[in-house]
Amino acid sequence: MNQSCAGPSSRPSAFFSHAPGPSSVQKYLILVFSFSMVCTFMMGCGKRNYFVSEVENPVYKPNTVFQSFEEISSASDHLIAKYHLDTVVSGETDEFKRILLLRHWLVSVIAIEDFGDPYPGQGNVEYMLDHALEGQGYHCAHFMRIQNAVMSAFGYVTRTLGSGPGVKGENDGHHGINEIWLNQYNKWFLSDAKYDHHFEKNGIPLSALEVRDEFLKNQAIDIQSVKGPARVPFDFDEAAGLSHTDFAALYTWISWDANNNRFTRWPDYTELLIMYEDDFHRNNTWYRDGRPHWAYGTEYLKLVQERNEIYFTPNTISSETVINGNVARIELLSFTPNLKEYQMKKLPDDKWVKVDPESEIKLKSRKYELVFRAVNLAGVTGPEHSITIISN
Repeated sequence: MNQSCAGPSSRPSAFFSHAPGPSSVQKYLILVFSFSMVCTFMMGCGKRNYFVSEVENPVYKPNTVFQSFEEISSASDHLIAKYHLDTVVSGETDEFKRILLLRHWLVSVIAIEDFGDPYPGQGNVEYMLDHALEGQGYHCAHFMRIQNAVMSAFGYVTRTLGSGPGVKGENDGHHGINEIWLNQYNKWFLSDAKYDHHFEKNGIPLSALEVRDEFLKNQAIDIQSVKGPARVPFDFDEAAGLSHTDFAALYTWISWDANNNRFTRWPDYTELLIMYEDDFHRNNTWYRDGRPHWAYGTEYLKLVQERNEIYFTPNTISSETVINGNVARIELLSFTPNLKEYQMKKLPDDKWVKVDPESEIKLKSRKYELVFRAVNLAGVTGPEHSITIISN
């Protein structure tokens, strides 16, 4: 009885304890197989599939109709040094505020004189400034040329415009002004150096064509005229004898100079005007000084139907990224007058480094957040352009 109870309980124990194990060959094969599986797993984890993630960037609009802008050169440096213009913006880093300070300086040193023909200097910026500092006054076209030279010397892309109400037999005068590219806003804004003012809507500075839109819509009641570096709103300008509405009416008709290099190319300047050909233009006539604008029907006028051709975006980058395995090839494109270089930083690092227009980046990490910008010879930087590369 004790045997029968002891027998069955002891046999299973002996069976499992003394069952034959794998041979040394089997152990080797198992080890090799396991190692192979680990290697395969690790290699699978290390191989990443990269792709470009969509991000929102400032819109790039190519320049197709404007032919030239001022060059940043020794003449620009001389202009800044001679008139101590660096002291005007000393300590100010905000781009828009710097521009307004420079514009205000022009008004502080140049008197307004609308009927002073012949004017000393005429198109020579330095000569006009010398005479202005001695008390000579000038009209709007002179202010326009000087503002173009000064802003361009500091690296701000600037162009010259003509405008007027264009009303036959009533108000057919002409005004000279500028548009300046604002990198921080990624847009052009109208700058009147003669009267030290511009227009804004909800705090955003407006271009000449935007002012025209507002005037034709409802007499510009939805926008403000603002004056000086402090951007003080006004309804009536005593110096000009014009109301806000009168000023807005000046932009019923607008022409842009295709060549904007009067300072660095004077007197070898080529005249060519650009006008926006919309329905208003086709159905009306611009009158200037009692007769249709002199450029009608001449080789000096180019009509443009696409608004974006006039309002292209300088200093703004467009990019193309092609990924091949773990290499990203990035090509940058922009219209940047006086381009010095492109720069890049890899977030979260804040350090900017020079990069070629075409470059390659070897990809190892899971995610890359790259930021690019154009830099001109004056050190002015364009709007930032982002590229994000991630892996699955």
